[in-house]
Amino acid sequence: MIRSVFYWVSTAIISLMLLLAVTYLTGGPEVAAGFTKVGYPQHLRIVLGFAKPAAALVLLLPGLARLKEWAYAGVTFALIMATIANRAAGEGPQTWMLPPIMLAVLAVSYLTRPESRRVEPMEVP
Repeated sequence: MIRSVFYWVSTAIISLMLLLAVTYLTGGPEVAAGFTKVGYPQHLRIVLGFAKPAAALVLLLPGLARLKEWAYAGVTFALIMATIANRAAGEGPQTWMLPPIMLAVLAVSYLTRPESRRVEPMEVP
């Protein structure tokens, strides 16, 4: 029971964060400036504006175990790169610490997910 609570709370938090990335698609001045500041090209903003919300939906929907593994991996890479980019751009801890915190939340989601949301182990012949 408690494992299920940890799973759903952490998955809801990470999914909400990922769904908010749809704002990348607006191309607002603040969003564009943020990508420029950390050295990301603007076309990455478009890719992430679609990929992050898609990952959120995959994490929330039942089934799709193999696709969930890819979503967890992709979000992990994005959060690690966001940490590195923000540190390299000289951002303070109030900015660059958010991605590692979200990575910890993602890890809780991954480690507490129910069996129905896991990929079955491959059999070795």
